Amino acid sequence: MKNKNYYAILMAGGVGSRFWPVSTQDFPKQFHDMLGTGDTLIQKTFHRLAKLIPEENIFILTNERYNDLVLEQLPSVTKRQVVLEPAMRNTAPCILYASLKIQKENPDAVMIVAPSDHWIEDENAFSENVQQAFNFCSKNNALMTLGIQPTFPNTGYGYIEYDKTSAEAIKAVSQFKEKPVYEVAKQYIAQGNFLWNAGIFMWSVQSVVEAFKNNQPKLFTLFENGIEVYNTDLEEDFIRDHYGKAENISVDYAIMEKSTNVYVIAAEFDWNDLGTWGSLYDKLDKDDSKNAVVNARTLTEDASGNMIRTQDDKIVVVDGLQDYIIVDKKEVLLIFPKTKEQDIKKVLQNVKDKFGKHYG
Repeated sequence: MKNKNYYAILMAGGVGSRFWPVSTQDFPKQFHDMLGTGDTLIQKTFHRLAKLIPEENIFILTNERYNDLVLEQLPSVTKRQVVLEPAMRNTAPCILYASLKIQKENPDAVMIVAPSDHWIEDENAFSENVQQAFNFCSKNNALMTLGIQPTFPNTGYGYIEYDKTSAEAIKAVSQFKEKPVYEVAKQYIAQGNFLWNAGIFMWSVQSVVEAFKNNQPKLFTLFENGIEVYNTDLEEDFIRDHYGKAENISVDYAIMEKSTNVYVIAAEFDWNDLGTWGSLYDKLDKDDSKNAVVNARTLTEDASGNMIRTQDDKIVVVDGLQDYIIVDKKEVLLIFPKTKEQDIKKVLQNVKDKFGKHYG
């Protein structure tokens, strides 16, 4: 029997523009089967959370334009569970909004905030780490995060420094560090008490609401003014009138970096944030030439290290290409060096400017 006080906020509002042309504003990556497993990323995340949390207590936080996609891909989810943002305002406003809704429904709730687009292989280890955090958060006023053991000096993630004198599995966080340059990232790893910040958070609803009240009084007041109408038919009108007034601020800046009651657990599972085609390539099975192939049949010659994906099991012939992203989708074909994948956002903008916004 799952604990009725366990809740989740599944974050599914991003656009994932680095996965263009598959991921677009109208149909972002969390609603695609990026791994070729038969499940979309949001479906995989929902099922992972549902191992520990009652399905009816998993709230999906997304932009209002994706409401139909959520209900279509998660048929067991009710309208009550879909929390819609009428405007893009980063993670702090939507997490505060959802937390106040949950607190009104169940003041004893403990919850996890989890992105919808992460790759996690050992789901049992994930559940064990979350259970460990829930046990701690239900007894302590704590803001918790899951940190990932660094495997190399990655400059694309923020880092969490923890108290290295502690022998406990749950460690106090000393400070959060922004994405470092390579030399600094190497120093972090050498020190041995730094973890990657995965953006997965756990806390009691009471603790997180208190943290917003103390650290973001203006934001807190904006959303607290709607307490009477949350979880009623009047909620939608209130949010439409007030949400756009919220500051555009991440939950890290808003409360995590300002609070003194922050703790971290070093995750015991393999993790990838699936932020780019290259990170997806890293997690997929490869053929004998180290090509990762999704939804395609390939004939390759002198071609290795490529990420190849088509929409409908198309035959792809590749000769003489190394370390390229080859993605085919309806009206768009992308052939792009993996080493330049961070420029895909810029390419997308150029395509929109030249050919029209509907291509993005």
